[in-house]
Amino acid sequence: MSVAETTTRTGATFEADRLRAVMRNHPAGVVVITADVEGRPVGLTATSFTSVSLDPPLVSFYIAESSTTWPDLRRAPVFGVHLLAADQAGTAARFAAKGVDRFTAPTSWRPGPAGVPLLEGATAHLVCEWYETRAIGDHVLVVGRVTHAGVVSETAPPLVHHRGTFGSVTSSA
Repeated sequence: MSVAETTTRTGATFEADRLRAVMRNHPAGVVVITADVEGRPVGLTATSFTSVSLDPPLVSFYIAESSTTWPDLRRAPVFGVHLLAADQAGTAARFAAKGVDRFTAPTSWRPGPAGVPLLEGATAHLVCEWYETRAIGDHVLVVGRVTHAGVVSETAPPLVHHRGTFGSVTSSA
């Protein structure tokens, strides 16, 4: 069996590339997760962000266990989530890239609540304390309890990831 295949509970094999091809057809909102780790900002791009609960206020995202940012991020006492605007494809690409200082120009940011780096230009941001993490497959589910929230723009279209590229959506209302 190849690395790209897995065995299901029924004993059938399933190719990871097939799942990837299917999921490329599902547009996903794009967020950047940031944190301050001992005075040093860290961050990454995620497309697996979702609201979990209103009471308590919980949100979640997944991160690959192989992420080079994960070892630092998990040491931070709190983290920020930035809902990116359609004009922030460059920011999303920068925070997804390996081997770059994600917080130098052209990235514009400021310290927010609890020292969390807040990115300028995001349509909204959340600050969260760790609630739960759980290894699931080759990723880690991160659930955060929201402690601060801010909406910067209610009219800017969101950045989405679809079929391997960044884009936007427009309201049909």
